Amino acid sequence: MVEHIANRLPPGATISTWDRRAPLASVVADIDVLLPSNAAITPEVIAAARRLRLIQQPAAGVEHIDRAAAAARGIPICNAPGTNHVSVAEAALFLLLAVARRAPVAARAFAARQVGLPLGIELAGKTLGVIGMGRAGTAVAERARCFGMTVLGLEQGASPTERTAFFAACDAITIHCPLTPETRGLVGDAAFAAMRPGALLVNLARGGVIDRAALTAALAAGRLGGVGLDVHWDEPPDPADPIYADPRVVALPHLGGSTVEAFGRITDVVIDNLHRLTHDQPLRHQVA
Repeated sequence: MVEHIANRLPPGATISTWDRRAPLASVVADIDVLLPSNAAITPEVIAAARRLRLIQQPAAGVEHIDRAAAAARGIPICNAPGTNHVSVAEAALFLLLAVARRAPVAARAFAARQVGLPLGIELAGKTLGVIGMGRAGTAVAERARCFGMTVLGLEQGASPTERTAFFAACDAITIHCPLTPETRGLVGDAAFAAMRPGALLVNLARGGVIDRAALTAALAAGRLGGVGLDVHWDEPPDPADPIYADPRVVALPHLGGSTVEAFGRITDVVIDNLHRLTHDQPLRHQVA
């Protein structure tokens, strides 16, 4: 994404990337605009960024940005909604197919020169549950129906009884809701207990929506047929983490929104807001 934005910066503007070996607060003193991505923008970072005029998230989620600290200095926060939902939806189907056809086991079978293994399942005829029917969730639903799947949606504010019925009705579940106090740990012990044996679970939202301890227990108990994770509890994730060694788990490095097309749309938003900032015009997609 950096290259996309750098190629369209106005004359005199420059862009730099954060070397994660140094604390973010130690390198932001002369920054006018921050593009956080998955970095935590804490009060310390905001205080250290003495020239900061805008926090422009090149995605939708802003949960890692301290809104109070930004507001105290009058620094606006903007995001880029509706730019990567198609890419995320396609990645969700990719992960669903990967866990349904047991991709990690297939890779081992290939390495062992075994043919016709492992035995997977079809998505056609299955019921897919979508947690969060926003742009990405809706796009997933549209594409899943083309696979012959029945789609159920779980919206914000569902009662415990409605959530239990939702999890019990689904053969596969894909997560696309924001991480909030209400959704943190939403997929926990009760959800796993209600799921059908062998259910598939895919997460392209935020790692914290799934209770990690509950997921580990559900895998150990053999309740799940497969898990696809594009987002993680810590990012970047540790590839040596034992959960990723489970042959039922397919892990991606948070690339759901990383496509040429999505980056092009995000760049449009970023460049437009840079122009608006320097010309004292109202910013687009300001959330705080």
